[in-house]
Amino acid sequence: MQDAPGVSELAKVHSPSDTSWKRLLWYVLAGSRGGTNRGKIINLLRNEPRNVNQLAEALDVHYRVAEHHVRALEKNNLITPSGERYGKLYFLSQEMEAHLHIFDEIWTQIQPRAREVKE
Repeated sequence: MQDAPGVSELAKVHSPSDTSWKRLLWYVLAGSRGGTNRGKIINLLRNEPRNVNQLAEALDVHYRVAEHHVRALEKNNLITPSGERYGKLYFLSQEMEAHLHIFDEIWTQIQPRAREVKE
């Protein structure tokens, strides 16, 4: 049986890892109302590490809201912490850094204007 046109080309371009990441990022970014803030956090952390308070200020949200989104991103291995308690800084995980091209593709589709955050 022969594949439909384009299927084999798609398989060459997207590894199973890419497919899993694409599903995960669609879920995290578009699966809930908080997806916009989560995407903004990823964009902020790609520039420099930040703590929850700095993220809350940049997003113009309450500390607890930022903390909730940080926990969701950490649970899904998109970001990783370093340090203790209040001094804890967050970085993009190595896996997230390796898949930023997928994030950018999805982010552009769902939030073309959401890239603008306080720096």
